[in-house]
Amino acid sequence: MKSFFKLILLFLTLSVTSQTKNFTSEIYRTYNNYKESSLNKRRLKHQDIQPLINALKNKPDFTVNKVGESIEGRDLTLISIGKGKTNVFLWSQMHGDEPTATQAIFDILNLLTSTDFLEEKETILNSVTLHFLPMLNPDGAEKYTRRNVLGIDINRDALRLQSPEGRTLKRVRDSLNADFGFNLHDQNIYYNAERTNKPATISYLAPAYNYEKDINKVRGDAMRIIVFMNNIIQKYAPGQVGRYSDTFEPRAFGDNIQKWGTSTILIESGGYKNDVEKQEIRKLNYVSMLSAIYTIANRQYKNISIADYENIPRNDSKLFDLKIENATYNLLGKPYKIDIGVKRYEIDNTDHTDYYNVGRIVDQGDLSTYYGYTTFNAEGYTIVEGKIYSKVFETVDDISNSKVYKLLKSGYTYIKVEGLPEHNIEATKPIHLVKTDYKLPEFKIKPGVNPSFILQKNGINEYAVINGFLIDLKAKNSALKNALIYR
Repeated sequence: MKSFFKLILLFLTLSVTSQTKNFTSEIYRTYNNYKESSLNKRRLKHQDIQPLINALKNKPDFTVNKVGESIEGRDLTLISIGKGKTNVFLWSQMHGDEPTATQAIFDILNLLTSTDFLEEKETILNSVTLHFLPMLNPDGAEKYTRRNVLGIDINRDALRLQSPEGRTLKRVRDSLNADFGFNLHDQNIYYNAERTNKPATISYLAPAYNYEKDINKVRGDAMRIIVFMNNIIQKYAPGQVGRYSDTFEPRAFGDNIQKWGTSTILIESGGYKNDVEKQEIRKLNYVSMLSAIYTIANRQYKNISIADYENIPRNDSKLFDLKIENATYNLLGKPYKIDIGVKRYEIDNTDHTDYYNVGRIVDQGDLSTYYGYTTFNAEGYTIVEGKIYSKVFETVDDISNSKVYKLLKSGYTYIKVEGLPEHNIEATKPIHLVKTDYKLPEFKIKPGVNPSFILQKNGINEYAVINGFLIDLKAKNSALKNALIYR
């Protein structure tokens, strides 16, 4: 009889596992059906999500409640669905400039309001009750900045609870007595999976609840969920998952929520090549969270060993936007071979709806242990200072892109423009714009300078670097967002 029950248990386990695999594959495949099209830029604001929240108030399966206000009076809203005894609480954008998961939450809500995946949704909503608190820091989101208006990092306010946003988070967590919590963030795009050239596109953490980093059932269950999510995401971003540092931070919400008895999972959205607006990473968030919710609902996570948690590579910080290897740099009449690491920083416009890039050399020398989103082997290439073209153009529109590439090919990286845009710092052409009497400073390759120069091979200018973007002069293309205007 025992053997019979064991066979039944094995059959049920295999059946649940098969259903889970099918579900996770299908939600990835059909993602575009549920992607919330009105949210397609990172710099979203509180007003952008209000119509979506208001629409849910008319859906009978949802409960939508105002649970607090930000310092500047913006509503903090909790969206709940389901009738299960297990409470799952997901909060996003505690930092105003970390919006990827906020977008993914509304993608999940779109799936939940659809008529698809009825069997899986029945399993989820009968077993768990989901609670979403999107955009915990709407005032920070308004200015696309990490901190709230008080200048507080809300994620370091779990003890003093000085901020109304932090007090709301604590009150909601306590009122729900949440079994599972998802702490949703964006991390630096320059994190890589340890000892690899791959970005840490998604990083996970089961936060420690004490300095000793002990593992009790609460933290252990969070680790099991993370192992499950990692296995799913490896299918779609192989090698691009990292493990965030579990150094105990006594002021942090994640660490304290773990301590308060909620199995807490941190999800950090990092970088992904050619995904500046993080829309592919948004999709991975969607798949990651939905998969986790499903395994919580069907209890499959209970059979997962936490030993595999430690096998997820740690986060490292060894990535550049552009890495140039083995370039020849002539200094004081002597040639030197160096690597150059470039990062392109984002500077927001005045209303924080868009940005422009400013490139900087951040390191040089032997960078063999570092990696680049773009890596160019410049063996045989010499770094050559760019020149200013002598002709003066009346406006930017007077020079075509084809003319720009001809000038770059001739070694010019700056053009003179009489009517420079009055307030702009960025230039839309792939070449720097300067005023008519501009004088170039002394050319130096060193940390802190804007990387703009020509890469020459056998006397031919084959590549240009403009504002930290590599431009192939043969193909006449690049991923350049903007050059700069110098006055």
